[in-house]
Amino acid sequence: MRVDRTIKHNVKDSIFTFIFQDAKNRRELYLALHPEDTDVTEEECELVTLQNVLLTGIFNDLGILVRDTLIILMEAQSTFTLNITLRILIYLAKTYKEYVEEHKYNLYGTKPVSIPRPELYMVYVGEPRELPEELRLSDLYGGNGDVELKVRVLRDSGEKNILDQYIRMCGICGEQRKKHGKSEDAANGILRACFEEGILTPFLEKWEREVRDIMITLFDQEYATRMFEWEAEERGQRTGYANALRDLMASTGWPLEKALTALNVPEPDRRTYREMLREQ
Repeated sequence: MRVDRTIKHNVKDSIFTFIFQDAKNRRELYLALHPEDTDVTEEECELVTLQNVLLTGIFNDLGILVRDTLIILMEAQSTFTLNITLRILIYLAKTYKEYVEEHKYNLYGTKPVSIPRPELYMVYVGEPRELPEELRLSDLYGGNGDVELKVRVLRDSGEKNILDQYIRMCGICGEQRKKHGKSEDAANGILRACFEEGILTPFLEKWEREVRDIMITLFDQEYATRMFEWEAEERGQRTGYANALRDLMASTGWPLEKALTALNVPEPDRRTYREMLREQ
């Protein structure tokens, strides 16, 4: 299992994964989940790095190996979905695969192999709403099957631990985005409000520039994604019109210009369809 003990800004990081690259923060996160284990050290909280398992473009999933326990956390932002149980199952399987390969285990032998005990969590940072305390994979297939997986839902506990602070930071992010849009002003407002409220202060004091860069990058990527989806929709509509034009011309023998007129294609768009049909 690849372990990365350095902290650096990857272009695909989310704020969530960047914060917990720091070993001190990982230990605090582990203690938020296991306050009874005060003897745990930073060195024992190893970061498990899986590169873009689900091809989502942004890393907002976190794996931590603490002694014999594998902790997987996935961040759910403004929307809630039961599909996160399947995402975690895929992530868990990939992590175990790497663990088996690293330890050179023989899965076809008679001796049982030893793997870390899994703990699975969803960190919910969206608007307040009623959520179950646990999600189960069986919720996706009606409850009658041979595979089950349990994911615990984490929300603001009110204890002001590092997880609560991160969730509050996400709330501040939503407030600033409503005020300033997805802009550098929003990023600056988020950082300013965090400092004023004492949210993740030591970390932000050290990594303020990097965190701001990640925010602006994410804003730009969200904008680019929306534009791509819009363009894809437009391309789909244009393809449909082009197919309709082609069918009409084939069935009637009309020239392209007459078909364009028959389908009421606006004059500014006609050049596009002329080029599309010429290429085909």
